[in-house]
Amino acid sequence: MQTHFPWTVAIGASGGDGLQDLRDLLHEWSDLDAVVMIVLHRTWTAMSQLRQVLQRCTCMPVVIAEEDERLRPGHVYIGEPASHLTLISRTVGTVVSDPFRMHGNRTVDLLFNSLAENGGMRIIGVVLAGSLDDGSRGLAAINKAGGLTMVVTPSKPFVDMPGNAITYDGQSTS
Repeated sequence: MQTHFPWTVAIGASGGDGLQDLRDLLHEWSDLDAVVMIVLHRTWTAMSQLRQVLQRCTCMPVVIAEEDERLRPGHVYIGEPASHLTLISRTVGTVVSDPFRMHGNRTVDLLFNSLAENGGMRIIGVVLAGSLDDGSRGLAAINKAGGLTMVVTPSKPFVDMPGNAITYDGQSTS
């Protein structure tokens, strides 16, 4: 008997423009038969209202992921600013505690790489608006693993997350 694993869509974004892209996307996805995992770069020093903001944009439940949580299609999962969302098997997510910011601005790559390693072939990585180049390496890993990749049209040529994801050549940019 062949087991049907759900599609998993991982989305990375940063800042106000990335948040607006997330809101627009979730508004269009009123009911999606896939697990949706979101990383948004946001301040670590203030109380996060991301769950409430995103919940107003979709009919799907928006859930703050917990350790070893069984992920369900039709749900949107986020982490807290200092607890980063990752996938540990095709249907189980977890959070990586990061109180000392060891992952810095690499939290989208952290999620995308976990999907490439554990998600099978039914994975989609999406890079939305944001600054810097987080997500570039992880999106390349998803592509190499046979997943689908998407990037929003960049607002600036090659200086932001979408532009860097498009032009990433697999070499270290540090």
